[in-house]
Amino acid sequence: MPSSTSADQGDDPEACLLRFSDLDLKDTSIINPSSSLKAELDVNTKKKYSFAKKKAFALFVKTKEVPAPSYKCKEIWWKCCQQLFTGPTGIHRHVAAQHADEVWHQTASVLKQLAVASSTSKSLKSADKRNPPKECLTRNHDVSAWLPDISCFSPEELISGEGSDEGEVLLYYCYRDLEDPHWICAWQTALCQHLHLTGKVRIATEGINGTVGGSKLATRLYVEVMLSCPLFKDYLCEDDFKTSKGGACCFPELRVGVFEEIVPMGISPSKISYKKPGIHLSPGEFHKEVEKFLSQANQEQSDTILLDCRNFYESKIGRFQGCLAPDIRKFSYFPSYVDRNLELFREKRVLMYCTGGIRCERGSAYLKAKGVCKEVFQLKGGIHKYLEEFPDGFYKGKLFVFDERYALSYNSDIVSECSYCGAPWDQYKLCSTPQCRQLVLTCPACQEQGLTACCVTCQDKGSRPASSPAQHSFKEECDCTARRPRIPSELSQQAPPALSPEPRPDVAEDGPCLCERHQQHSPEASQS
Repeated sequence: MPSSTSADQGDDPEACLLRFSDLDLKDTSIINPSSSLKAELDVNTKKKYSFAKKKAFALFVKTKEVPAPSYKCKEIWWKCCQQLFTGPTGIHRHVAAQHADEVWHQTASVLKQLAVASSTSKSLKSADKRNPPKECLTRNHDVSAWLPDISCFSPEELISGEGSDEGEVLLYYCYRDLEDPHWICAWQTALCQHLHLTGKVRIATEGINGTVGGSKLATRLYVEVMLSCPLFKDYLCEDDFKTSKGGACCFPELRVGVFEEIVPMGISPSKISYKKPGIHLSPGEFHKEVEKFLSQANQEQSDTILLDCRNFYESKIGRFQGCLAPDIRKFSYFPSYVDRNLELFREKRVLMYCTGGIRCERGSAYLKAKGVCKEVFQLKGGIHKYLEEFPDGFYKGKLFVFDERYALSYNSDIVSECSYCGAPWDQYKLCSTPQCRQLVLTCPACQEQGLTACCVTCQDKGSRPASSPAQHSFKEECDCTARRPRIPSELSQQAPPALSPEPRPDVAEDGPCLCERHQQHSPEASQS
């Protein structure tokens, strides 16, 4: 919603354009506005409802644009649900028939943000926009008042270094109660656009979770703003921001949204709160605990479990030695995994870890709530902070990240293998079959032989042209993962296989399927 254009400049569509241009119109997980939304809007905003709906529809269509073949001079085509449309009529009919819910959700979100902007503009007409009361930051204050002054920098200075060699990616989260997440959403969108940052930011009443990329100057300014903001300055410190080499190029665009959870565990924060997590251990303390665990002669009989809270495709390319790595596809499956394997954790000391720490906050709270563990600990700052301090420690392999880089490397260890020939390999690529959403580990030698799909099923499917519209649509899972249990049971095994530092074989029996493609529009794409 970032724009210096006020919300009450009449009904001129052009005056409203900037309010809509940055919306994530592909994200259907944004909280639905209340049924009393219309009642909350001023008369001027109500008049713009029709325009808001049309604009949401038009921008959704725009996100589906693809370049036409070179021989089609200056033409634009559209691609949606794996179908190609060469004319506007076709794509318009498709969106109207198949994506009405998405357009509605985004229209409602636009109107909600317009209501915020309208009240903001009116309340500040006679106030100094640059100096609102610092003890009270609410929707009554203009988001522009909380943007850093960049007048001393040229656009070139701010944008230069956005590439992966000179730029930077920030990863952070902050759990704290927020009364007005929609205002925070508007402010974060404005702030990131102001600094030319791309990435993903999730906001909820329980806090904020962000991964943004840009130039080092831009990320430094972003951190300074977050640390000085009255809402977060008492909850965040500089050490809470994890950095890695990258930049704006690591994300296709900026997406900021309001959700029920800042990381999708699938349980309402009112039921399992971040306020009752496990005991936080610093990287040094966690290192000592892992060292003690690994020194035991019989780890399977130990009273300690080293638990990886991430998805199976993350732990496949990198993990702590001796860990239990659940074979789950999404963090929202983690509570069910705990429930099914509850006896595994009875009277155990559990050492939990994830990428940046956020999944452990509520994951540990859920495990503690079950009342079966001796103690529950979590790695503060996650693998990210551990590897900064112990690059050659007990974590072996790469660190999976939810952006275009796929993984970060801190050591030379390779713990995974090519799914076709078994050679050591840990660099993910997308499955070559358009209908598939999986990532695949296939080494250069196998790629040269045309083995570029995630499994034999997809390899065969990709070699045949689609014969029906149904084959064009995406599926949640690849066909070859049908036999993979949604919620695996460790207790059915003679011994928990994941306690061994050796890579576990995939469950799928009809092909070497690996892992789900990361979805940048997905809520889980912001996990840390």
